Amino acid sequence: MSVVSDRLKRSRVRNLREFGVETLLFLAAFVSVVVTLGIVYILISESLQFFQHVSLVDFFTDTQWTPLFADAHYGILVLISGTLTSSAVALAVALPLGTVVAIYLSEFASFRVREAAKPVLELLGGIPTIVFGYFALITVTPLLQKIYPDLPGFNILSAGLVMGVMIVPYVSSLAEDAMRAVPMALREGSYAMGGTRLQTALRVVFPAAFSGVASAYVLAISRAVGETMIVTVASGSQPNLTFNPAESAMTLASYIAGVSQGDLPHDSIGYQTIFAAGLTLFALTLALNIFGHWMRKKYREVY
Repeated sequence: MSVVSDRLKRSRVRNLREFGVETLLFLAAFVSVVVTLGIVYILISESLQFFQHVSLVDFFTDTQWTPLFADAHYGILVLISGTLTSSAVALAVALPLGTVVAIYLSEFASFRVREAAKPVLELLGGIPTIVFGYFALITVTPLLQKIYPDLPGFNILSAGLVMGVMIVPYVSSLAEDAMRAVPMALREGSYAMGGTRLQTALRVVFPAAFSGVASAYVLAISRAVGETMIVTVASGSQPNLTFNPAESAMTLASYIAGVSQGDLPHDSIGYQTIFAAGLTLFALTLALNIFGHWMRKKYREVY
């Protein structure tokens, strides 16, 4: 009888521990959802006050962004163009370079090289972005000016290139994990059919892992769109409707960082532009994540 009681006692303790762990996990997920909903509520409520003074037509069609001037204009396309241009430059560097690094680490590098390279890449991702910003301004821009003498001191090109290098660890690490999760049987089948290591990596492993690689790409895109300090330091603070990376421009994130310094009254329309820009940035990031989710689902069904 005592043996049964001890067994029940141990079972009860185990159930209590499992219940405690489940409760903690639920609270962690619940807090994340509540915080997200709170952010969305603040963005929408403050933006509604902004749109009581500015029409949606002017907001999306005006080609000037001068909310703090006497002749105020609220054309968000100016900030969207800077955001998309800097992100495009960064992704043109990060996606191919990160993918190549991931393929090398997953399929070609030895165990010793892989174990030494991954911490270095993760260390690169841990450098503060303000350091990357001043590196772009002080080092990369003068180097680019030797090639393009007419390049201004503040430009999207240098900020985008350095931002792309910063994003490489995000792409390479997640993509490499996805490729290493591909079953070895697929590789062995490719080798048995006469495929080389490169052919196997590009035509078998990479397509099979593309749902995970797409997740890495979506994270990189979101990281590029939301980057603040690099573009604030290196691309300038002049709102400019341009898709030319050789010019200076302001992004959505850099505008929010520049204006939210406490210099404006909280009930002013200039202060409310922060939330309008933030809501636009949130919507842009959400759209990219929905597209990435669709891509992951599509390629998961195919492979």
